[in-house]
Amino acid sequence: MLAHGQLALAKGLLIALFDRACAERVEVALICFGGAHAELRFGPAVPRWWNERWLAPIGGGGGTPLEAGIARAAQLLDAAGRRDPARERHLWLFSDGRTTQWPARPREADHITVVDCEAATVRLGRCQALAQAWQGECIDADALLAPSLSSRSLL
Repeated sequence: MLAHGQLALAKGLLIALFDRACAERVEVALICFGGAHAELRFGPAVPRWWNERWLAPIGGGGGTPLEAGIARAAQLLDAAGRRDPARERHLWLFSDGRTTQWPARPREADHITVVDCEAATVRLGRCQALAQAWQGECIDADALLAPSLSSRSLL
């Protein structure tokens, strides 16, 4: 995610999505994963204000523990399903797809969106493959820059 400004693009998109969640009063959570662990950085809660300290420590550069991140997201989705079974739960995964891990689809996610941040000259297409395997959608990160997500909720 460090090459071609992908990490900076993903952080900018996260800020925009959290701003939208705040305006629409949508509950969200932010899980960051890198190195060997996944960390819940915010939520689950309706963001009332945004703090850049949540994003500043997010790093990149390989070794992404995708399985740990998705396992943590699955725990939050399961808890949200028990708390409010009627509410739809959305999982957004920002990735460049450059991982060797292929976790199972989180069963409590009603909708999955994989945001493809891959910007390499030779694209591997792993984000699209993961989205298809999880019966979700794959959106190119650049497409999120357009104001087309007004009706979506986030987790």
